[in-house]
Amino acid sequence: MKGHEGLRGKKALVTGASGGLGRAIARSLAERGADVAGWGRNEEQLEAAAELVRGAGRRAVSRVVDVSSGAAELAAAVDATAAELGGLDILVNNAGVNRPVPALEVTEECWDSILNVNLRAPFFIAQAAVKHMTGGGRIINITSSLSVNVLEKRVPYQASKGGINVLTRALALEWASLGVTVNAVGPAIVATEMTRAMGSSSSVHPKMLLGRLIQPEEIGAAVAFLASDEAAMITGQTLFVDEGWSIH
Repeated sequence: MKGHEGLRGKKALVTGASGGLGRAIARSLAERGADVAGWGRNEEQLEAAAELVRGAGRRAVSRVVDVSSGAAELAAAVDATAAELGGLDILVNNAGVNRPVPALEVTEECWDSILNVNLRAPFFIAQAAVKHMTGGGRIINITSSLSVNVLEKRVPYQASKGGINVLTRALALEWASLGVTVNAVGPAIVATEMTRAMGSSSSVHPKMLLGRLIQPEEIGAAVAFLASDEAAMITGQTLFVDEGWSIH
């Protein structure tokens, strides 16, 4: 980073900002100088994220958006957010869901609900966002170590995150001519509300070699790096912040 505020003057949109990981990403971007818009479904939790952004001295915008909405609704929400922010330079596709279910019990509704949020929405949000990134921009998708490794009972989630890795590379190829880089950050188990709800808060997977849960701020720092000028020559890549899980 060029000092503490390497993102000064940038305008960022973070989806899933009402969750613990989204709040940490929003705060990391704001601490480096970006104004941040947060999307989520919980207004009270979105306000908590906005307070973190304001606490870093930056402008915060909050918008209640369900990313499983149709493409037209998502595009309209992106346009409205960009207008309120005064532009859009950075998109972080962070919103995601997971429902551990044995493969034989996965229903069409379960499959569609996970793929809609984790894969379909990031594409259509990015498609709308890139139109505002005149003169360059940064798109960062949140994937997972389970995009390249697998566990039981997570087929739809793993399929969606594997798709994110390919989507990241494909969009990087198409949008390089626009001056837009597209990368991904792949965590393993992060200490958030979602992992606690899934019973993961007190257990570290054996493939996490450093022996502790990853903190949300550590993912936020990786996202902020990929959003910075220092990462200008990095595109189409997935940065795994997973304590070595993806090397197995």
